[in-house]
Amino acid sequence: MLLTTLVLHMLAAGRMPLHAPWLAGPQSAPSPGVKVPDPPPTPPPGLDKKMDTLLAWGKWGVMVCGVAGLFYCAGQMAIGRKNRSTFAADGATGVPWVLGGLSLAATAAPVVGVFFR
Repeated sequence: MLLTTLVLHMLAAGRMPLHAPWLAGPQSAPSPGVKVPDPPPTPPPGLDKKMDTLLAWGKWGVMVCGVAGLFYCAGQMAIGRKNRSTFAADGATGVPWVLGGLSLAATAAPVVGVFFR
């Protein structure tokens, strides 16, 4: 009821065209022409080497977790081969998730780099 009343008031005021009601929106004022600064990302002085080390440790941790995850999935598949088919199926469905996580970790830096060009 409230939405209908709002639409009727906008139609009466001439702010909503009948042929395209989705065009109704806030009226934009002319831009004053102010340029917003957009500097490139730069590391704080003395912190770039420490962050490189921290990111390298993170990559190493993800690699260890990925190998452990693949070993875990392989173990589930091997143990569940006989009389435990759901256990083997759980291991098989875990493999794409581990590979997806490893792929995301491997491509994280290039993907983030796309947004800062």
